[in-house]
Amino acid sequence: MTILVAGGAGYIGSHTVKELHREGFDVLVFDNFSSGKPELVGTRPCVQGDLLDREALRQVFRTRKIGAVLHFASLIQVGESYADPRKYYAHNLTTSLNLLDAMLEAGVKTLIFSSTAAVYGDPLETPIPETHPTNPVNPYGRTKLMVEEILRDYDRAYGLRSISLRYFNAAGADPDGETGECHDPETHLVPNILLSLLGKRPRLGVFGNDFATPDGTAVRDYIHVTDLAAAHVLALRALLASRPSDVINLGTESGHSVLEVIEAAEKVTGRAVPYDVGPKREGDVAVLLASREKAEKSLGWKPRLSSLETIIETAWNWHRKAR
Repeated sequence: MTILVAGGAGYIGSHTVKELHREGFDVLVFDNFSSGKPELVGTRPCVQGDLLDREALRQVFRTRKIGAVLHFASLIQVGESYADPRKYYAHNLTTSLNLLDAMLEAGVKTLIFSSTAAVYGDPLETPIPETHPTNPVNPYGRTKLMVEEILRDYDRAYGLRSISLRYFNAAGADPDGETGECHDPETHLVPNILLSLLGKRPRLGVFGNDFATPDGTAVRDYIHVTDLAAAHVLALRALLASRPSDVINLGTESGHSVLEVIEAAEKVTGRAVPYDVGPKREGDVAVLLASREKAEKSLGWKPRLSSLETIIETAWNWHRKAR
């Protein structure tokens, strides 16, 4: 049985591919390399293809005995989704439907879906439990929620079981230095801090210092990408053991402000981080933290590498080597 990883050459996908290999799974990556990088796949089996190409998908399922699918492939830039919602609805929904149709045609009914905390919108309570109302405030979050709703219907109608994993702020890099974060454009705080220190990005911009937080900057739940990858393997094992469909948060239940992340980066790198403060971005909230209770109880998952220092140290090692 082969595990098909759509978007396996991306940031979270490549870390999960490594974790699957470490756990003894036979893995096949399917990626169009529009944002993923071939070097993050390494020598692992990979098919270059696009989820918009229905025949390419069918060919993969015809030629390999696929037992389950992990779906990471999507557009993910919140700001871009505001500016060009048509692109996000057309791409994220069509690619997901094509993948689900190919799975059903091949009789594959096990899926792990890469979702997001953006499905919740402005939090009514913190940390956010999975029972929190879903009210996404941007098109990116709405596309993810729509796919979750499609998955519920596909489970009811066709018996396709899935676990949607709602990420909070993935950060850090593989401790072995094999894979890391290299988005283009890069919008995440930790890599932008480190790349600015390496002279690869402009001076850091901080979006708002008048939030209702102790230091005025936004507080987020940062989870190490390797911990995130481990949760995907646990979720896959749960589905393969006939567990029912579910949605599960992945976060640490503790938060750090932008200024705290900058301070930690200065401590790890030994360099001062110059930055400028600008206005808040549309849709930004003051505090966004995950409840991790369900992940611990249902998957037996606990973050091991998600201290802020470890996140920054592994990312720093990666960016110094890769850039």
